[in-house]
Formats: sequence, C-alpha cells, structure tokens
Amino acid sequence: MNSWFASCPKGLEYLLRDELIDLGGGDVHEVLAGVHFSGRLEMAYRACLWSRLASRVLMPLLTFDAADDEALYAGVQRIDWSLHLAAHATLAVDAHTTQSTLNHSHFLAQRTKDAIVDQFRQRSGVRPRVESGEPDVRINLRLRRNRVSLSLDLSGSPLHRRGWRQAQGDAPLKENLAAAMLLRAGWPEIYAAGGVLLDPMCGSGTLLIEGAWMVADVAPGLHREYYGFWGWQGHDLALWRALLDQARQRADTGLRALRPCFFGADSNPDMVQVTQRNAQAAGVAGFLTLGKRDISHTAPPEGATSGLLITNPPYGERLGERVLMPTLYRTIGHTLRTRFTGWSAAVLAGDRAQGKALALRAEKKYVLYNGALETVLLIFPLHAPRPQASQPLTQGALMLHNRLKKNWHHLRKRLYREGISCWRSYDRDLPEYAVAVDVYTDIHAKRYLHIQEYRAPAQVAGDRARARLREVVRVAGELFEVPQQRIALKTRQRGKGGAQYGQLDRCAEFIEVEEGGLVFRINLNDYLDTGLFLDHRLVRMKLRELALGRRFLNLFAYTATASVYAAAGGARNTTSVDLSATYLEWASRNLVRNRFTGARHRLVQSDVFTFLKHEQGIYDLIYVDPPTFSNSSRAADFDVQRTHVALLHACGDRLSDHGLIVFSNNFRRFRLEQEALVKRFVITDWCVPSIPFDFSRRSDMHVCYLLRLRHNGADTASLDK
Repeated sequence: MNSWFASCPKGLEYLLRDELIDLGGGDVHEVLAGVHFSGRLEMAYRACLWSRLASRVLMPLLTFDAADDEALYAGVQRIDWSLHLAAHATLAVDAHTTQSTLNHSHFLAQRTKDAIVDQFRQRSGVRPRVESGEPDVRINLRLRRNRVSLSLDLSGSPLHRRGWRQAQGDAPLKENLAAAMLLRAGWPEIYAAGGVLLDPMCGSGTLLIEGAWMVADVAPGLHREYYGFWGWQGHDLALWRALLDQARQRADTGLRALRPCFFGADSNPDMVQVTQRNAQAAGVAGFLTLGKRDISHTAPPEGATSGLLITNPPYGERLGERVLMPTLYRTIGHTLRTRFTGWSAAVLAGDRAQGKALALRAEKKYVLYNGALETVLLIFPLHAPRPQASQPLTQGALMLHNRLKKNWHHLRKRLYREGISCWRSYDRDLPEYAVAVDVYTDIHAKRYLHIQEYRAPAQVAGDRARARLREVVRVAGELFEVPQQRIALKTRQRGKGGAQYGQLDRCAEFIEVEEGGLVFRINLNDYLDTGLFLDHRLVRMKLRELALGRRFLNLFAYTATASVYAAAGGARNTTSVDLSATYLEWASRNLVRNRFTGARHRLVQSDVFTFLKHEQGIYDLIYVDPPTFSNSSRAADFDVQRTHVALLHACGDRLSDHGLIVFSNNFRRFRLEQEALVKRFVITDWCVPSIPFDFSRRSDMHVCYLLRLRHNGADTASLDK
C-alpha cells in the first residue's frame, strides 16, 4: 500500500474526502487544501481519472529539513531518481515556500533540478532536460518552516483541465469548483427525481457540461491528453489502459441513457457560441438547449416543473463594475422568487453582501475559493410563499398597483444597466393618489421606501385621504417586497426648502446607500428630505465631470453630496458652506466615508451671503442649490425667486475668470431673471438635460443653469464641456 495526496481548492476538502472513499481509498483524512489517502497504484490512477474535485494527485517521496541550499541539495540527492525518470527524459519542478529561510521559489526549483540532473550526470554522463510545458515527470516541492515535502505529480497538469474546453470568457469557472457547486446543490439527486438543470448566466458552459458528465457517469479525466505519470518509470501501462476501457464503457452507457434536460442562456451571444463549441467537444451538445437571454427574462423551460437553477454571476472585480452588482443580484433574487417555485437554486456570490442582495433565505451556505477569491455558495429551496389572508384591493388600489408595476417594468432594465439603486418609482401619476414613491437600496441590498404624500385637495375628506395613503403603503410594500418597518411616510406641503431643515422625528436611524460608486448616509424618517436629492443625480454627475483640477465651492451645501462628487472628480479642493451644524456634521461623515479628508475639504458654518461677502478665496467651480425659501432666525429671510439675482452676482465676485457657476433649485414656478444677469454672465439653460429618466414624468422637478463670466468673447459652446 502506498500513500498519496490529492490537493484541492480550499473549501472542497470534505467533498473530496467522501469522493476518494467512494473510489476505494483507504486511510482517508482531510487537511487544509487537500486529502491524504492510501492504496495501490490503481487507486492513484482512479483518483486521476475519476476525481471531479481534486486539483492534483501527488505521490510523496521524501520529507527532510532544509534550512539552507546545501541541505536542500543533499536531501534531493537522497532519492534514487533513476527509479522515476529515464536519463533522456524531461522534467519540471514546481516549488512553493512559506515561513522558511529559503524564501525564493524559483531558486528552490533551480536547486532541486540541479541535484537531480547532477545525479544522472555523475552516474552515466547523460542528464534529463527541463521542459516546463508537458514534461515526462513533474516534481512537486513544498517548503514550510524549513521542512521539505518532495512528491511526484502524477496528474502532470491541473485535473480541472478536462480536455473539452475550446474557448472561454474573461473569468471562467474552474471545472472542479463547478463540480463542487453541483454536488453541494444536490444535482445528482434532483436529476434522479426527474429535474432539469438551468444556468441562466452560463458563460462558457462549465456548470452545464460538468452537470451532464456527472449524471452520465463520464469520467472527468477521460478526454485529457496528458498525465504526469505517462513518462514515469513506475507507470503500469496495462493497468491504465484497462481503467480507460472501463471508463469508456461506462461513459457510453451513461450518455445513451442521458436525458436532454440541460438549459443554458447568456446575455452575450458570443458566450452562447462558446458554450456550444465546448459542449460539442465534451460530447454533450445534443443534450443542451441554449439561447441568448437576460437574467430578468429567465423562466423555467416549457414543461419543467422542478429542477436546479445554478449560476456563477459576475462578482464586479473590475474597476467600476462593483456598483452594478447589487442591482444584478436583486434581479436574480426577484427572478427566483417569482418564477421558480418548487425548484432548488444555487448561486455562487462574490461575497456575503452580494448574497444578501438576493433577498432570499439560504438553507445552506458554503465558503468556496474561486482561485484566490473567497466566495460563498448559497443554496435555496424555493418553496411557495405562505398564503396570507388580506382584504382584496379596491378598484383604485388595483389601478395604483398596475401603474407602479408598469413604471417598474419600464425602468428596471435601465436602472440595472446604469447601476442605479436609489430612484423614483411614482410621482402623482394618478390624481387620486397624490404621493411620490422613492426606492432606496442600502449597501447591504436591503430595500426601503420613502413615500411622500402631497397635501390632499380640500374637497377630499380626511378619512378618505388616510385610507388612500394606507393603500399606497400596502401596494408599494407588496410590489417591492418591503416590510412596513422599512417604509417611511411623510406629508410634503411645500417644495424643497424651509421645512427640509426642520426635524420631523428623532429616530436617528441612518442607512448607507451607493450612487455613482460613492457612499452616502441618508435618514428616511427624521427630516422631510433624506440627505440625497434623487432628482439632482445628473447634476452631481455633471459636477464630477467638471471638477478636475478646479477649486470647488458648494453653497447651501446641505449634506455635501455635491462636494463628494466634486472630490471624486479630482477637484483641487472643496469648500462646503451651510448654516446648519447638523447638516455640516452629516456632510463631514459623507466626506470621510468616501475618504476625502484633511484641509483640502473645508466645511464652513455660515450664512451664504455673509460667507460670500467676507470670503477672500477665488473658485473655479461654484455649485449653488438654494432652498425655495428660508426663515431661519440666524439669517435674513430668503426667497429664491426674489433673491437669486443678488446671490448669483455675489457668486460671480468669487468666480475665477474662466470659472463656472452651476445654479439649480426646486421652485417649480421659478423664472430666471435673465435681463439682470446677461450683461455679466453667459447663461446656458441646462434644465432638460439635468432631469433623470426616472423623474421624466415631472419635467418641472427642478431648474438648472450654467453661468460663466462674460469677457473676451466667451460663448456658450464651452459650457457643456
């Protein structure tokens, strides 16, 4: 009996242990990233041929201490290498070191090779050659705490390379990790019960092909064109051929009995073609049904009432992609909840936060490693929701439900595409329901609703208005799957300004949301506004676009979301001015949360006019977004329509020669006094471009103008750059 070692990715040790026991291994016990087992040579061959989970199968040769290169050289020469490779053969050495005096892997490999070839040269004058690709013999060396473990690599190349992969995408799933996902999800049992396999984001088809081979009893190593033991002196060719013949017979029998129950889709048509090519090479193309389809359009195949939906979505590891992930995972979760009742599901999420975005309760969770990346496999039984007794919707509430659903269907593709997680769903679309419904999703993928009731007309009785509001809460909560404790309800009687700075409640419950790759604190309950004006999303993006290298001034800064955007756009420095200490504290937290700290990012508590009068600094980009009105006891009364001309001229006094003022406000009846401004400023009306698509039903949501000092023939052509 010989001792062997099968390595595997972390997280697969217990599965691999059970697999090797089933293959006939003795004395099987797992360690970190691998499993020790014993058996005759046939057992090692079986592991190479039949293991779906192992990365390599190693034959341990010798362990010894090596604190320096001389000890390493002497230890390697203690082995009679003629028992393992011929003098004219090729070899390669894979070396890894940790917590040891010899800490350079390349040196270890070179020194080990020297010891081997010197032994052959001394005996016969002929020495093996080095071949890094597919050598006759591959030697594996591990040095940990100055202790060497030297082994022969019987697999030669990683066992996850099955031999069928013709092409792949940017981040392919390794075959042994795919096999682990399928086993953890219970795919063999689901297949035996008549279920189907569906991967709605199939990429290069790894899960589908592994799933087909698994239930068709195809040995995962059957199609490999290279093993490390083929050039080994101890190789038993007759034994290996007998095992191959047996595996071919089992595969032939299994494929004849295989049901065509494998379905895959991908939004990228090129990847659908890649899956088709790979499936043909694997001999299972006839059992797969493939199509181009987005995850939001995924549904059970016709006639399939049960099965396993399994997928490996993107993790957002590339720069700029992370912001898109919560929306993608929410879409996956919504698809599973609403269309796959009675199925099982398995999703390999990039991290726990992405898993939470699915908004499903996982029955089992497993930490798996996709290369060096730690991921979590979530297993969901998709039971039918428990029926809840509730009153039927009134005719009006049913109309509201249909309108909210229509709006959501219209918006969600673009929201997902642009990575928007906070947006307006409804704004007085139906006269009977005079509310605005905003959806906020926090950084942990938990969804909240912010419902603002506009003051009901005098002719509508108070009890009827309250009943309608209750219907809004129920309909919106059910549609967006938000429990009542995460629904904030307010009455808005005047436009933005004044009341926004008054405290409504004292819950002090803040959540963090993401916008444009930045994180902001919001409060849905304590104030009329939340801390993030959703209708100004495009204005903030414009400021980030304009800010590079500029000195930025934010007047009526509120929670300084505009300053955060400007800082993210590369502003030389930012100054945020507001009269409220509460909002400046909030602003400070927003800046710190996005790592914009220090003297370059100044917060000033002051009345805006007082600041502009006494400030000596000059700014290249000034953002001024005043309230509609303010009657603060600490400053003169303010009315944006009456005061905006003086305000903009005061801003002009602090503007550099080639600077720009971005002026906006939410007074719906606002009229810019162009005659009083045009002699000094070149003005561009940017109202329409500044309205986000989810606010397009209310084109008068806010106004926005770009102003530049008029001098030396300045024109409007440069304002939109």
